[in-house]
Amino acid sequence: MKRSILNAMADWRPGCLSFSENFTILRKVIANTLHIAKALNHIRVRAFTAITLLGFWLPFLPTSALAQSSGNKVDVIVIDPGHGGKDPGTRGAYTKEKDIALKVSLKLGALIETHLKDVKVLYTRKTDVFIDLDKRAKFANDNHADVFIVVHVNSLPEDTPEARKQAIMGTETYVMGLHKSDANFEVAKRENSVIFMEENYEDKYEGFDPNSPESYIAISLSQSANLESSLLLASKIEAQMKTKAGRKSKGVKQAGFQVLWQTTMPGVYCEIGYLSNTREEKELNDAKVQDYIASAIYRALKEYKTQMDLIN
Repeated sequence: MKRSILNAMADWRPGCLSFSENFTILRKVIANTLHIAKALNHIRVRAFTAITLLGFWLPFLPTSALAQSSGNKVDVIVIDPGHGGKDPGTRGAYTKEKDIALKVSLKLGALIETHLKDVKVLYTRKTDVFIDLDKRAKFANDNHADVFIVVHVNSLPEDTPEARKQAIMGTETYVMGLHKSDANFEVAKRENSVIFMEENYEDKYEGFDPNSPESYIAISLSQSANLESSLLLASKIEAQMKTKAGRKSKGVKQAGFQVLWQTTMPGVYCEIGYLSNTREEKELNDAKVQDYIASAIYRALKEYKTQMDLIN
């Protein structure tokens, strides 16, 4: 039975998706049987049953069901500046991630409010305060957001050789999914580790362990219905970062971010640069560069909104 289900999953191809050729992520998240089957050997049976059934039935759902959230007009946008308060995020030589994320997020929101009058903009935080990951997601869900935009700043581990730190820079935009590389997993582990600062995190996140690869299997399919739209927006953001903001684009990636997992709408996780790179840290502290980055995300969002509005 397990083998027949896995075979059926592997044979499925989402031909209805315009992004299927450029982004094989959707097929792989749902139907990469070797990867999923190997990981499932290490987790409990009930998780296997739930994920297998979900993976089995998703391919046969009508397109309208898979995209029930992604077909909505963009009326409400929630912007989530990463970290805050007691959680500084990553650090550069003289910069905290939480500060850059907030500045760019506020600039982004101001652009949307100025130029997209029919869109309501909400923020998970507008000041330097700490907010639990689940509360950020709940805020977006409770306000019926149509898009969830998370803004973060990247950094390599402190023990990384200096030459490598100076060689790695650029933007990357993530969507929810199974990480396909060790680098993506490391980013997810670091960003999800903030839950350890929260009270009663074991119960709140149902035993989720940011350091355990197996913990990510159970959440990897939760955003499948929104994945096509998330990929569309993410690709537009990276294109704008490269062509309009003049940033080095490291492309669209996938990883298991808790804050995206618990939301019910298309969402993207924007890593806007590396504080571990001396040059990029200096640029990210430049108000004009922050303007360019915020403008790039805004332009991408505007394109995305126009496309979604046409569908409706």
